[in-house]
Amino acid sequence: MTHAMVKGSNIPLDVLGIRAVLRWSPRVGVPDVDASALLLGSDGRVRSDADFVFYNEPRHPSGFARHLPKKRVPEGLTDTVEVDLTSLDPTVERVVIAASADGGSFSQVPDLHVLLFDTGAPVGSAPLATFDVTPDTGDETALICGELYRRDTTWKFRALGQGYATGLVGLATEFGIAVDDEADSGTDPAAGSREPAHAPPAVPEPEATSAYGYPLPDPAPGHVPAQPAYGYPQPPQQRPQPAAPAYGYPQPVAGPPGFVLPPQGPQFQRGRR
Repeated sequence: MTHAMVKGSNIPLDVLGIRAVLRWSPRVGVPDVDASALLLGSDGRVRSDADFVFYNEPRHPSGFARHLPKKRVPEGLTDTVEVDLTSLDPTVERVVIAASADGGSFSQVPDLHVLLFDTGAPVGSAPLATFDVTPDTGDETALICGELYRRDTTWKFRALGQGYATGLVGLATEFGIAVDDEADSGTDPAAGSREPAHAPPAVPEPEATSAYGYPLPDPAPGHVPAQPAYGYPQPPQQRPQPAAPAYGYPQPVAGPPGFVLPPQGPQFQRGRR
């Protein structure tokens, strides 16, 4: 028999383990939903960060609490946590079954349900209980869907539907999870590593286009820049082209190698004595 639960109601669980399945209707614009479980001690807080079981830490060190992969079923999409109730350490008095919305609030998540199954029942068996989760305000980004809790030697489940507008970070810190500075600055503690920041591309320096305010001449065909000769003459094919104008005045043009100006005095000119 399946119990249809309402907020605040509870049922006894005479089973070895519970599979808590979150189910909702995915569509365009609907946030993704993630299930998680928190194992709490007598003070209502986790005994260590390892007591938080979710998609980034899918298995409790004891092996008695697990997060299972999402599945698509005819009724929608599911995310699941399992707990072996009779095998849990006696110091665990409560197990919170929670949900978080990624990319929006629970007002945008239609048909959210919690279904409780006996882990020892045959595949295809009806759930022990169902609970239609309805957020109080619609602004919640994390919800306590319900809790498994001890009563003497038995376990019970209570339907809750209490929420937080601070997401998975608010839920985790409420129960004593140590959230690092990166999470405090807005990073989800369940999120993976961020892509490393890339340095901006280097901007090449502009090429020189003038000398002392005057444009440089176009290089001659076959121009080879001047190279140091270390005291030895450069080979002809390596000789530099004439230097650029300096201070706005052209430099004298050198003649070919071996060229010498003829005598200019009148006494060396023919026809003159």
